[in-house]
Amino acid sequence: MPRHALRRQLYKSQHPQPGRRRFICSLAASGLLAVGGNPMAQTEPVASTQCRGTVDWPQWQTFLEYFVQPDGRVLDASTPEQHSSSEGQSYGMFFALIANDCQTFEKMWRWAVNNLANGDIYRNLPAWIWGKDKEGNWRVLDNNSASDAELWFIYSLLEAGKRWGRPDYTNDALALLRLVETLEIDTLPSLGKMLLPGPNHFVLPNNIWRLNPSYLPLPVLRRLASVSPNGPWNEVIESTVALLQATTPKGFVADWVCYQANPEAGTGMFITDPDKGDVGSYDAIRVYLWAGMTPADDPLAQTILDTLYGMAIAVKETGAPPERVDTKTGVGTNTGPAGFSSALAPYFHARNELAQMNAQYNRAASLLQANLLEMRAKAQQPPYYDNVLDLFSTGWQQGHYRFTASGDLQLQWDR
Repeated sequence: MPRHALRRQLYKSQHPQPGRRRFICSLAASGLLAVGGNPMAQTEPVASTQCRGTVDWPQWQTFLEYFVQPDGRVLDASTPEQHSSSEGQSYGMFFALIANDCQTFEKMWRWAVNNLANGDIYRNLPAWIWGKDKEGNWRVLDNNSASDAELWFIYSLLEAGKRWGRPDYTNDALALLRLVETLEIDTLPSLGKMLLPGPNHFVLPNNIWRLNPSYLPLPVLRRLASVSPNGPWNEVIESTVALLQATTPKGFVADWVCYQANPEAGTGMFITDPDKGDVGSYDAIRVYLWAGMTPADDPLAQTILDTLYGMAIAVKETGAPPERVDTKTGVGTNTGPAGFSSALAPYFHARNELAQMNAQYNRAASLLQANLLEMRAKAQQPPYYDNVLDLFSTGWQQGHYRFTASGDLQLQWDR
């Protein structure tokens, strides 16, 4: 299933959603725990004096309760596939690091390596989705990878290795980084090096490349540029800024954009994605989140923020973010869910629009709490995507973490 279709399905699905940990534990008998392929290695996490107990972060505890299985699999039960994704595993590891939960971090990473990367992260990029196929078998459903998840894997492993005294995490991060640099970086004529969303299916006929702006968080790119100074990342950063400036005529970013080269002239230009159109929605909302969390002293922070002015205007007019925006006309439709408001709180903070920041924060908190109570009564899982956006946002807003201008991570428990 294409990623954009899956993202829509996650929000439209009416399938039962097995929820809380006491329900998740019972799923093993029905096959919802990882079985077959390369089951998670039965090894105990390595103890570290730096991992002395988790941070007081209620949103993390909710995530653990509803989404994380005992073996470290991050379950999104909202689809018939009862799937797990490289995105979910990588986000979960980042949140576990923020929470100083080294045991959960270890389990999540081992599950990802063994079930998504066929047990070998030195040779294999992790598949982007794993779940139940139409015959009822549990396996990788699509071998293509998702480069945004790989960047978050690398980032989290680098920071965890440093803090928890785990050189194996650092080595895994560097091995995965080498794969990404080899398999998912391409040079686009007259633009420069750019991160592709995955190794397959993103180079189209007629000299067209398909790109995803939300796969390019500036603080993460800065960290990779630091750890791989001879790599492509500084050029990718420049290409990212060029992408945003060229594709946001009304101050809104699209979920997907394309770049078309003219080989004879040695030039190229950004164009509307011929299949996905000029829509900004569930993918694009993360671009505003990343921009909001980028430190103000990053030389490109204000430049990126200035390209994204349209969302601030739209929210001021309606009080809530639109679910979908035509990025060419700036016309929005429907009202975005709770996670959209969560994602925009740091964005408004960066714009120094604190009243709007508080309004979006409060809207998200109210909707999420109401949804949690409803799902708890039904013994169902709350929406995955709303909750991960909220974890990024509230963790940042509550001061559990910050990024530096060089992309390093500052954690509350470091102090």
